[in-house]
Amino acid sequence: VQLVESGGGSALAGRSLRLSCVASGYTYSSFCMGWFRQAPGKEREGVAIIYTGGGRTYYHDSVKGRFTIFQDNAKNTVYLQMNSLKPEDTAMYYCAAVLSAGFCSLLDQLYNYWGQGTQVTVS
Repeated sequence: VQLVESGGGSALAGRSLRLSCVASGYTYSSFCMGWFRQAPGKEREGVAIIYTGGGRTYYHDSVKGRFTIFQDNAKNTVYLQMNSLKPEDTAMYYCAAVLSAGFCSLLDQLYNYWGQGTQVTVS
């Protein structure tokens, strides 16, 4: 499975950005798939995950109500819509995935497919 992210960049606080993650190299599988982030000097944390087989979503408390994860199955793409951005959202954002039968987690140790990352900077 290959994951390619896009959509990072710079934004002013209060504005929005949308990240995209395109998956390839698999067929007829369901995944837990979503976004992790790592800021300088901090541990990587799970931001938002979606179960591609049913659409159930999981969010870190710090982004609930501001970020939305959703998928387009026809495009094998998962998106992260980030609204009301804050400076503390500044980080490298990584797309990750793991095969799943239905239950997902925000623990990064459980994910074995990773993208290269895209930088998000909020000022």
